[in-house]
Amino acid sequence: GCDNGEKVRVAFSLDCCDREAMGFVATTAGISAEDVRDLMTATVEHRFGRVNRLPRTIEWLSDNGSCYTARETRRFAREINLQPRTTPVESPQSNGMAEAFVKTMKRDYVRIADRPDAKTVIAMLPHWFRHYNTVHPHRALGYLSPREYINRSTTEELSGN
Repeated sequence: GCDNGEKVRVAFSLDCCDREAMGFVATTAGISAEDVRDLMTATVEHRFGRVNRLPRTIEWLSDNGSCYTARETRRFAREINLQPRTTPVESPQSNGMAEAFVKTMKRDYVRIADRPDAKTVIAMLPHWFRHYNTVHPHRALGYLSPREYINRSTTEELSGN
């Protein structure tokens, strides 16, 4: 929520292995199925570059909101080789990584920021996501940020370790 009463809603994508926040969409309206399809495209391009279809099927886990389960969204996911999956209904613990991410964003970014209006908050989101990915340490990653973890993993993979 913003000081002027506006609300910003954000949908995001996380990599379950390296915790990187690969994309997000934000709006003052509800998140639409079109927003989710845009998020899917941005996420795939972030990780794999500009491709029409992933080389192998990758699971896309979401909650059960209508924007995620819409027929067109699920069809689009399959077209680009994402396998749509949903968490069990009324079971937030089944998507614990996303729940933890939301808690972190609210605690470490949103609550300490000036939030006069939605325009200001939406303008800050890229900075918050970049900081989360490049600086914010994660216990599950040995207290590295997602980017540090990815860089270390890539370096070790290239050196044969």
